[in-house]
Amino acid sequence: MNIRLITPAQLGERAGNSVTAVRWASILRELGHETVIAHEYRGESTEILIALNAYRSARSIEAFRHRHPNRPLIVALTGTDLYRFAHSHPKVTQRSIELADRLLVLNHLAHKAVPKSAHQKLFLIYESARPLPGPRKPSVRYFDVCVVGHLRDEKDPLRTALAVRDLPQGSRIRVRHYGAAHTKKWARMARDEMHRNQRYRWFGEVAHWQVRRALGRCRLMSLTSTMEGGPNTLSEAAVAGVPVISSDVDGAVGVLGKDYPGYFPVGDTKALRQRLLRAETDPVFLEELERLVERQAPRFSREQEKARWAELLDTLGSRAGG
Repeated sequence: MNIRLITPAQLGERAGNSVTAVRWASILRELGHETVIAHEYRGESTEILIALNAYRSARSIEAFRHRHPNRPLIVALTGTDLYRFAHSHPKVTQRSIELADRLLVLNHLAHKAVPKSAHQKLFLIYESARPLPGPRKPSVRYFDVCVVGHLRDEKDPLRTALAVRDLPQGSRIRVRHYGAAHTKKWARMARDEMHRNQRYRWFGEVAHWQVRRALGRCRLMSLTSTMEGGPNTLSEAAVAGVPVISSDVDGAVGVLGKDYPGYFPVGDTKALRQRLLRAETDPVFLEELERLVERQAPRFSREQEKARWAELLDTLGSRAGG
């Protein structure tokens, strides 16, 4: 089939939406579908439209449905759709949900944020990640904790840095943060934190291969977001065998499972500090986290993501070209 994939992100960015769009397009092409990524739908001929982000792609969704009322429309609901725009811009977001034939979600708790009238449209696909090229080789001298995420409000990006201020002198914890600052203010705050906090280092935006290398060298990953749709960083960590300490947002719990013991309340610096120290000092706890993420790793394989996409398109194939 001929597919057009709409993403609000500019191609070439290392932001989540851009990375996701490129991976999905690659999978769709492997499945034999001619797939074009675009920033906006402008009336081009296509059998299926896939729109990433219900709110930010609303104009494209509306335009496609007006031009092709009977052709399949898939809307991928991001974390900002589910946990921000559904409340701040409910009419636009709800309109996109109503127009969609299928609502693609990335965590199994996403239904909690979607109107019950649209539950029958939901289709879950976990984001995939590639295994590391070799075994992990964490530092022995330090207990390195990776933070992988851009510096923007919903990531609560400096929470881990705050948690490691004033740790006991004997602690070997260091925080290594990889991600671009979305504003000059965030960049200044990160630099200021490095000056006052010797345990924290911000590397800025780096290539994906550098993030993967960092995962291979760290003992733990910390995810502190206030909202997530189904973070690909969790898939990356699980496939790499890296245990995770995460805020208890639905987007993370909906990926790792409700019984995972590595959560802390959103924004709770003290609780995060306690989890980090326990992971450093309690090898049984750290091994349990590692065992549980490794057990989940198969659900984040490219094979399963590809199979789920094939299944999703099969449910709509008879309508393509209508």
